[in-house]
Amino acid sequence: MALDLWLVYAAACVGLSLTPGPSGLLALTHGVLYGLRRSAATIVGGALGFVLVVAVSMAGLGALLAASTTAFTVGKWIGAAYLVYLGVRTWLAPSPYVRLGAGQDLPEVSARKLFFQGFLCASTNPKVIIFFAAFLPQFMNPASPFLPQFMVMALTFAAIEVLYEFVVAGSAHTFAPWLSKARVGRWFNRITGTTFIGIGSALAVVNRS
Repeated sequence: MALDLWLVYAAACVGLSLTPGPSGLLALTHGVLYGLRRSAATIVGGALGFVLVVAVSMAGLGALLAASTTAFTVGKWIGAAYLVYLGVRTWLAPSPYVRLGAGQDLPEVSARKLFFQGFLCASTNPKVIIFFAAFLPQFMNPASPFLPQFMVMALTFAAIEVLYEFVVAGSAHTFAPWLSKARVGRWFNRITGTTFIGIGSALAVVNRS
């Protein structure tokens, strides 16, 4: 992947990570309930789950490309449209809500259990798989081998997501009450939704050239 394309991909991954979703809210909640150190297991599990999702999505895209180059191009257009649709849905979504609890009232939870909670949260959400199937073709080169592209895309997103979730979990006691405010949460959704609409629109224009 060329450096300029990778920079665009990395920026898009940052926007994706900042969008409210199950994994980010799980890291936020575990940060509040268990603290940053124990939440690390949740975050690592989620990162591995996302790597699995990227692998599944790219395998399907590889089969699509093998079947028809035209179908692959159509898939890219559909993907750009889906990004715009997701942006609109995020913009209109209600404010994120995180239930704050008292850590001392919770039963002891093993790191293994937290790990699998993070892994399952990231890997079993069908909307995540659909999103990556729409998102990844915008940055793939059909003429290049898939394995190196997979490694770059999967590891880039996993690294950004891990960094983001560590920040969220580490600042959970301050961040969660602020995000749970209706007005702040609405603006957060609008900013991230507008980001996705912009990315989808820009990719649709680039595809025409």
